[in-house]
Amino acid sequence: MGSIAKKGLQKYLLQLQHHPLRTKAITAAVLSGISDTVSQKLSGIPKLQLRRILLKMLFGFAYLGPFGHYMYMLLDKIFKGKRDSKTVAKKVVLEQLTSSPCNNLLFMIYYGVVVEGRPWMHVKTRIKQEYPKVQMTAWTVSLCFPL
Repeated sequence: MGSIAKKGLQKYLLQLQHHPLRTKAITAAVLSGISDTVSQKLSGIPKLQLRRILLKMLFGFAYLGPFGHYMYMLLDKIFKGKRDSKTVAKKVVLEQLTSSPCNNLLFMIYYGVVVEGRPWMHVKTRIKQEYPKVQMTAWTVSLCFPL
């Protein structure tokens, strides 16, 4: 079994090297789908909401993967490709202060308007109520589990 996983990882890393944007987009889609499937199961939903899973996968593929790809390319340019632990910590802080708030806001809009199909006024009200807590939770998790 270990050799199968090792071969799979090698193939994945090769794809990441040759086709980084495509690989990251597909990876983000798959991870988004898995995380929503687990979320639905843990929340006790009796039947998986396939449309919701697919829409979240679309968000991962179309936005999260490409955005992360270009964001980290920019961070590498800003920090001149350094990879020491101090630089990695600076990258995480910069990412959390800049793109994390935008990503969370965009996801809340997408989820409300596209996934749930709610009117903009309802989504806007929900964001006003819940966004501060969502962002604080993201920052707390980031501090507790740094890369």
